[in-house]
Amino acid sequence: MKKWMLSVGLTAGLISLSACNNAGGADSEAIVESKAGDITKEQFYNKMKDQYGDQVLNQMIDEMVLEDKYKVTDKEIEKETEKIKEELGGEEAFKQALEQNGLSDEKQLKERIKSMLLNEKAATEGVKISEDEMKKTFEEKYKTEVKASHILVDDEKTAKEVQKKLNEGGDFAKLAEEYSKDPGSKSKGGDLGFFGKGAMVPEFDKVAFTLEKGKTSELVKSEYGYHIIKVTDKRENKFEDKKEQIEQELKQQKAKPITEILESLKKKADVKVKDKELKEKMEMKAEQPQMPQMPQQ
Repeated sequence: MKKWMLSVGLTAGLISLSACNNAGGADSEAIVESKAGDITKEQFYNKMKDQYGDQVLNQMIDEMVLEDKYKVTDKEIEKETEKIKEELGGEEAFKQALEQNGLSDEKQLKERIKSMLLNEKAATEGVKISEDEMKKTFEEKYKTEVKASHILVDDEKTAKEVQKKLNEGGDFAKLAEEYSKDPGSKSKGGDLGFFGKGAMVPEFDKVAFTLEKGKTSELVKSEYGYHIIKVTDKRENKFEDKKEQIEQELKQQKAKPITEILESLKKKADVKVKDKELKEKMEMKAEQPQMPQMPQQ
């Protein structure tokens, strides 16, 4: 769930809108009628163009030049879709996640996945990862994994209230559904699935990997609030089972900046924006200084 929420924005809507705008002189056709007045396709298109046109056109150009050089297969898209469904814990949770992220159906998700994979292929092209690097990462992060559930609340008072109910025999999953503010695990009784070392914030990580299976922690404070953690399972992995995942992770860490790659591809493709208004807006934004990145803690 971490990487598939790419900002695709209004592309699909504006593409279809553009097609409508150019279809057989139907620009003046009303798409809204009322006693107060009408709104035509042309008016709607022009409004969308003024507000979002440069953003959407930039995105369409990016995808066009990427698709010209890199290929993403239906099989690759399907594989990523199935991974997401598995991470979310089934079809019902999958549908809820689509709605929460403003996606009407699986087709829109697959469009985002395709865009994500195109960017990933471009940024990691030529990046080599050695067997030793992968084995080192496996030993440090993936050899041992734990499966845990948690209840996350904002304040210590609420955390102690939940802790008291647990000590009195309360059901962990039911209390997680009632109290936890973590949207990703709340509906699953707090279940976070299996994870390796370093996947969680340090305070959480330290406790999860020292707790015995079946045990519940004391209150754990992190930047997100107060956690109560229950370790439900532990497992030892084999390197070969995690090799593909580790290689992808390390490639992403060494990835080249996608903005630089896109600029190079656009130059080679000799991209020319013919719409004067959109061209000016895009050039103005390109000239604006970028905000400095905050250093990682």
